[in-house]
Amino acid sequence: MRKALVVGINNYPTAPLLGCINDASAFATIIEKNGDGSPNFAVKLETNITTKSQFKTLVRELFEGDSDIALLYFSGHGFFNDLGGYIVTPDHQQNDEGVSMDEILVLANKSKAKDKIIILDCCHSGAFGSPTISGGTSSQIIEGVVVLTASRPDESAIEVNGHGIFTNLLIDALQGGAADLRGHITPGSVYAYVDQALGPWDQRPVFKTNVTRFTSLRTIKPQVPTETLRKIIDYFPSAEQEYALDPTYEFDNKEIAIPEKVAILKDLQKFVSIGLVVPVGEEHMYYAAQNSKSCKLTALGYHYWRLIKENKL
Repeated sequence: MRKALVVGINNYPTAPLLGCINDASAFATIIEKNGDGSPNFAVKLETNITTKSQFKTLVRELFEGDSDIALLYFSGHGFFNDLGGYIVTPDHQQNDEGVSMDEILVLANKSKAKDKIIILDCCHSGAFGSPTISGGTSSQIIEGVVVLTASRPDESAIEVNGHGIFTNLLIDALQGGAADLRGHITPGSVYAYVDQALGPWDQRPVFKTNVTRFTSLRTIKPQVPTETLRKIIDYFPSAEQEYALDPTYEFDNKEIAIPEKVAILKDLQKFVSIGLVVPVGEEHMYYAAQNSKSCKLTALGYHYWRLIKENKL
């Protein structure tokens, strides 16, 4: 069982926001189903929270039970002072700014869910996971917890044209920008995608984790079908071996082309398109075939070759 609590708050009495409900709704929509339409997360979308009590109750309910994944997404105001970071709710007051990030961390750490994922798009969100009891200088997350935030503890999270910059990139990543060759999108690949898109002078996302494996947040259709990918060990019995080509592999040579070889070349060209194989001595596979050259595995190709050879894929 995979469940997600998705919260977006715009309606703050003294400092209203414009894009948080949009961002929460977009995230809920994308995370609810995989790329093929199959169910992914059971999503509870909340956009009308008005009190700290409501928010805390929902978070407690999220982390109860022994689900496979419990995911919390929040878009709204964040606050940071010498006592730590806070998720701000509309009923905030001076010296009572909202729900303590440390308190949410305790609930996540105690949860029996196998994986706990917290994604925060709010100012000062990077304070999450480094509680004030440690001086805010070290992470206190237990195994199975992943934290992905829009900014560092001392930074704001920027909205542009009614959307948070961070969540825009997060959605792009989940739509496929952060997918591996098998179509899996993990918290680590999402962070890498967002990190590369935000420059050194922009707000900086923060990633904290204590896991022994990455779980998949969402899957999409892979660039190359898995059954095709597994053929790589047939075409390259050893990782160092090159695959010899000749003009009979090329469809354009209609008088001599052999259908079985044409099909193999199409597979090899797919491998080239995703960086697993390169032609040897030629720029394109077409000329490698026409000039009876060969192709070989790249370093990435060797990685996937080894996974398949060891029955890990």
